[in-house]
Amino acid sequence: MIAHGKDIKVFSGNSNRPLAQAICSRLNTELGSAESGCFSDGENFVSIYETVRGSDVFVIQSTCSPVNDNLMELLIMMDALKRASAGRITAVIPYFGYARQDRKAKPRDPISAKLVANLITQAGADRVLTMDLHASQIQGFFDIPVDNLLGSPIFAHYFHDRFIGQEDRTVVVSPDVGSVARARAFAQKLGMPLAIVDKRRQKANSSEVMNIIGDVHGKQVILFDDMVDTAGSLCGAAQALVDIGGATDVYACASHGVLSGPAYDRINASPIKELVFLDTIPSAPERSDKIKYLSVANLFAEAIDCIYQEASVSRLFN
Repeated sequence: MIAHGKDIKVFSGNSNRPLAQAICSRLNTELGSAESGCFSDGENFVSIYETVRGSDVFVIQSTCSPVNDNLMELLIMMDALKRASAGRITAVIPYFGYARQDRKAKPRDPISAKLVANLITQAGADRVLTMDLHASQIQGFFDIPVDNLLGSPIFAHYFHDRFIGQEDRTVVVSPDVGSVARARAFAQKLGMPLAIVDKRRQKANSSEVMNIIGDVHGKQVILFDDMVDTAGSLCGAAQALVDIGGATDVYACASHGVLSGPAYDRINASPIKELVFLDTIPSAPERSDKIKYLSVANLFAEAIDCIYQEASVSRLFN
């Protein structure tokens, strides 16, 4: 690995090419010439069509659905770049999949996040750039530098402009106890009070709302989370805020819109007026009128430029 490549080159797998192209546009560079796909039996392949010797290479790939294909594309592409003598390889993973199993919750559980961290490092990554890891301790699973960007400043700008002058009747809500620290920091950015939905999870992708901690009666609320998968927890919290807490309007935002299974049906049937995601995961063809996407291209482009220039990225966290 060299600390600073002779030039910067950006490549992308198939998971989120529109985001990769938007990042390249802001960096005033072209997306690297490469091809990734599958053989007839389903095996992934990657071909790099330009020299990368000595270059500072960034590979943009969200490990979203299909998770295993996108992860293998990332690993194979980094292996190809490493064997082609790239100077430094940065894995740019806007959405880091396999992050939900970050500890042993019961006997004989895997720690999948650590396994994936090992695979990424072994495949040739010299550093990782990601956003809003499901659990911050995953940064410690890597033996290489990890920059974990925060989506909250993007949401803070959006909701500040949306609710300017209404801070006294708007409450930020954490959908569960585990997200309190993240929601509290977001509430502080907006100068709004905080409330918490206390719930008991019965099984995976299912939860039972128990209580609302904080005063949301007659208020408009902003549910703040890091990801939405089947939307059961988010929509259950939104319903409880209206039925139990007495909230008037419910808005929601989350960095990663996984949106699998019955997510769209639940969102459409929920009292949520607007749900805002970042484009770390591409939007699905099946859409909802309630859903809006904000771009992270500028933030990632700035972070990539800082890494290439060997400058601090800490200013991007504010």
